[in-house]
Amino acid sequence: MAMNQPVYLTSEGLARLKAELEELKGPRRQELAQRLRAAIQMGDLSENADYHKAKEDQAFLEGRIQELEYMLRNAVLIEESGPRDVVTLGARVTIQEEGFPPETYHIVGAKEANPRNGKISNESPMGRALLDHKVGDIVEVETPDGMIRIKILKIE
Repeated sequence: MAMNQPVYLTSEGLARLKAELEELKGPRRQELAQRLRAAIQMGDLSENADYHKAKEDQAFLEGRIQELEYMLRNAVLIEESGPRDVVTLGARVTIQEEGFPPETYHIVGAKEANPRNGKISNESPMGRALLDHKVGDIVEVETPDGMIRIKILKIE
């Protein structure tokens, strides 16, 4: 990750990351320490698969803890309230492509994006294209299948 880049999060996303960090630093770390102790007590570490797997898991765990701490240290909370005239980070936007039913998306930071759950990143092609536009605007979005035109129906 680049140095001190802001990590845009909703309050829900921030709470989820804090809970994950607490879980990893507490119960998960303790469980891993116990696995390592048990594997070490088995003797010869050079051919001890349990020991090598536990060390691998420990490296992954510590890496994830560092990643979460970085994200929380650089978190910028997305404001999600108040009327909106234009699409901004945190907005819920209802759009419609001609010939398709309307869809609603929540514009979130890249770390929370989950298109299947209606959360698109402000850094994605569609997220970038929608930002700063108003209700009624027709926006062109470059997709893997080519250029599409979508109309903004509602901003919340």
